[in-house]
Amino acid sequence: MPEAPLFDAYLMVDWSAAAKPQLGKDSIWICHLRRVKGELRQAVSINVPTRLEARVRLLELLEANLAAGLSSLIGFDFPFGYPDGFAARLRLGGSPWRAIWQLLAARIEEKPGNGNNRFSVAAALNRQVSGRPAPFWGCPAAAAGPFLQPKRHWQHDAFGLSEKRLADARIKGPQPVWKLYGHGAVGSQALTGIPVVHWLRNHPGLAAASLVWPFETGLSVRDRKEGAGIVFAEIYPSLVPSIPQGGEVKDEAQVRTIARHFAQLDESGRLARLFAGDPDLTAAQRARIEAEEGWILGVPKDESTRPAEKPAPPRYAYLRDPVEIYRESFERIRQEVDLSRLPDELRPLALRLVHAAGEPELVAGLRWSAGAIPAGRAALAAGAPILVDAAMVAAGIIAPRLPRRNKVLCFLGDRRVPALARRLGTTRSAAAVELWRPHLAGAIVAIGNAPTALFHLLEIIAAGAPPPALVFGFPVGFVGAAEAKAALAGNRLGLAFVALAGRRGGSALAAAAVNALAGDTP
Repeated sequence: MPEAPLFDAYLMVDWSAAAKPQLGKDSIWICHLRRVKGELRQAVSINVPTRLEARVRLLELLEANLAAGLSSLIGFDFPFGYPDGFAARLRLGGSPWRAIWQLLAARIEEKPGNGNNRFSVAAALNRQVSGRPAPFWGCPAAAAGPFLQPKRHWQHDAFGLSEKRLADARIKGPQPVWKLYGHGAVGSQALTGIPVVHWLRNHPGLAAASLVWPFETGLSVRDRKEGAGIVFAEIYPSLVPSIPQGGEVKDEAQVRTIARHFAQLDESGRLARLFAGDPDLTAAQRARIEAEEGWILGVPKDESTRPAEKPAPPRYAYLRDPVEIYRESFERIRQEVDLSRLPDELRPLALRLVHAAGEPELVAGLRWSAGAIPAGRAALAAGAPILVDAAMVAAGIIAPRLPRRNKVLCFLGDRRVPALARRLGTTRSAAAVELWRPHLAGAIVAIGNAPTALFHLLEIIAAGAPPPALVFGFPVGFVGAAEAKAALAGNRLGLAFVALAGRRGGSALAAAAVNALAGDTP
């Protein structure tokens, strides 16, 4: 016989409120499902036009359940936390999740007509975290400004924050909590919803009986507690397929379905273990989840609800989480590489080069001119093009992360190059440099393949061609590579440069240097 259910009542909340008070589609839906004398009653659907009214209605329902001696599971369909490190970037002390909740509760101002200041709060947080329009993004044009932009950015890694939480990366569907506006956005729901959960959790009528999972409970199998209680949890209704019935709107059907799903799991004794989260989580991941990120109740999906599958073949034991791989890689690089001799502005580039090559010792071969990195960043910010000697360099540059969608130009395949090479008596790589002339002034040059291209670049600049803002010299090979880079390092043309002495180099390193310049380094 299964043990008694953990809960007597299940309140599931869809927080999709429109900009103005309304009912039906794009409004707040609450499903209240109760078990009375051991039997589940008919679910009650409650539609509320504003967030402030929903807050009051939820308080009334929870207080009534407590008065009746009923334990309640209340789920909200927005993230309860942010990726690991957000509180630290905000310089908040104490428990990370609690500090963030208190900050949002203090800053978010909710008006009776569903208006609020969430975009200005997000912009202020961006300014504090990064000094740029990140990590939060997405807003109407009227709310855009220097610290919040309508379009997605690719700069999370530049200041050490992941785009998604561990829970969001475990399943398909959830959008990043940083996305505030547009299809599927949950960031605004979190900014406006967390203060409501904070208010309910700490309300004098509820506080003594309330806990927030997993922040206050930990990721552990839950036991039935004596007396009435309340557990606040994050849910993702799309985990369970729902079909609208009898004129229901989609949101109404989803909260009804997820409420009944949890209630049925509870009756069969299968809900308790969902509070332990994913059994594959490492100790470090569990610590992140319990301290700041939170988790989605039901991830991974309860195995007993899945179709029967053939036993999976054996899997090798290795790290699979891309976020963790990325984080662990740079943590190991920092442990193995001595960056003390490098200026601060060059260290992110050095880390990125070591990551691309897998060779910590290459840092010793770096050569650079004073002010090279600031000059390159200023050129990118001004929209300068990036001139490369090989298609593989261009392919390795992460174009969406360039600050001005800077053009990446490679002329090696241009039909004029073979004739130029014959006339000049040189390689096609060097001949293609001739076609750089109209684009060269103030550009970023990244050479990762041909020593002859770097030699010819120095020759045409010495002869009067306009200088670029920065030259990345990473040609590779046994003939001419070391010599070309030595010529760049010893140039008297006033060229700003970063190069790797010796024969090592390659397209991957040249591309990695550009990506680091664009901010793609944790």
